[in-house]
Amino acid sequence: MNRIEHIIGGEKTAGSSSNTQAVYNPATGEQTGEVVLGAAAEIDAAVEAAMAALPAWSKASPVKRAKVMFSLRAVMLRRGDEIASTISAEHGKTHDDALGEVTRALEVVEYAAGIASHLQGDFSREVGPGIDTHSERQALGVCAGITPFNFPAMVPLWMIPMALACGNTFVLKPSERDPSMANLIYDLFKEAGLPDGVLNVVHGGKDAVDAVLDHKDIQAVSFVGSTPIAEYVYTRGCAAGKRVQALGGAKNHMIIMPDADLDQAADALMGAGFGSAGERCMAISVAVPIGEGTADALVDKLKPRVEALKIGPSTDSSAEMGPIITAASRDRIAACIANGESEGAKVVVDGRGLKLQGYENGYWMGGTLLDNVTKDMSVYKEEIFGPVLSVLRAKDYGEAVDLINDHEYGNGTAIFTRDGDAAQDFARRIQVGMVGINVPIPVPVAYHSFGGWKRSIFGAHGMYGKEAVHFYTRLKTVTTRWPDGIRSGAQFNFPSMG
Repeated sequence: MNRIEHIIGGEKTAGSSSNTQAVYNPATGEQTGEVVLGAAAEIDAAVEAAMAALPAWSKASPVKRAKVMFSLRAVMLRRGDEIASTISAEHGKTHDDALGEVTRALEVVEYAAGIASHLQGDFSREVGPGIDTHSERQALGVCAGITPFNFPAMVPLWMIPMALACGNTFVLKPSERDPSMANLIYDLFKEAGLPDGVLNVVHGGKDAVDAVLDHKDIQAVSFVGSTPIAEYVYTRGCAAGKRVQALGGAKNHMIIMPDADLDQAADALMGAGFGSAGERCMAISVAVPIGEGTADALVDKLKPRVEALKIGPSTDSSAEMGPIITAASRDRIAACIANGESEGAKVVVDGRGLKLQGYENGYWMGGTLLDNVTKDMSVYKEEIFGPVLSVLRAKDYGEAVDLINDHEYGNGTAIFTRDGDAAQDFARRIQVGMVGINVPIPVPVAYHSFGGWKRSIFGAHGMYGKEAVHFYTRLKTVTTRWPDGIRSGAQFNFPSMG
């Protein structure tokens, strides 16, 4: 049975704790390993190793750090199938979906490889008599990441390459539900030539999280997870004087205008709502058709598609959706569906109780389609994080926009239409951080940045791109004058360069 340990200072270690947690294959329900759970002692050791590696790594030229990222890209391309299989084995997503995760992670690695230009500062000559000013961005020190189960490769690789390329060292605390990918990420960096101690991995639960948030030598923390935990991480981390970005939950809507291509919209909703079993913070979980005619036609198109959804293990190349991450998550999702039904939602397609021959003990659920959902239902208010698509009918475009703007979450949204005026108005008025126009999952490319609004994010910076450069560095401005032999005496007024 596989035993997943911490990696601190380049060495695998069980640490001082005897606590472990079982790791399962969601497709079979079988235990495949156990992960050791660290706490304060292991975080302390990881930070000590990161502190020891920091001087040499932060003083290395941006070009030298970029070379590691170039090498990492080559390693990931060569080992892509292995990475995807590792994701699928503990998360359950299909192999193609896992390969897509690897591709999006690679984009950030490629952006980090251009760090030399991203760190360029500004220079102004003669801002005053004989005075020049330049600005530069300097590394923070030891940074940490606390990452979720749903993207065990992509989300850590949104954080680590940018933090390291900027000259920081890093401590990763991954999800304990699918921990093997974190150790594989370390191996990939090691193969790419990263020095020992620059990246460290500590597995654990809340004790390890609290140790990260409280540690005096950790300068910045990046987090992705649910909104309640994001708010906790942000509040506690900021109270300890850290820079924190904490990305939380979502309830992503897609408006379908009467002029939209309904087949295109239905196909988009299938991928956006049921891909990765809906376990995505950018999943579309609410379809908002405008007008009863549009709604009836959309549901008619969605129903057979949801019923025909091909569900199976990652080893089945024809599978479109895999299992739920844990039995507890599956049961929680089923309870959400039951609550929606009791509150008046119409269950058009019911995915509860699905069993697959040969995989009877797996954590399976089929796609579920709910119609006539209203904004006062719990199934609408709460983030379900599962393969459940709700249809909430709006009488007109204005009502749909107000619906989205009134929701506490503001992560992603989309509109499907042929009307350019409606699309431009939507992009301008909607109070959501990432907007798609005929694009159902508008995750930005790596040279832009990822981040929602409202209670989908805590902190001032989004993930990757320019936002990451600003998050993982401090701005320093230097004003210089060399003596020219002229003495003007002390100046006691506030300095002016005029």
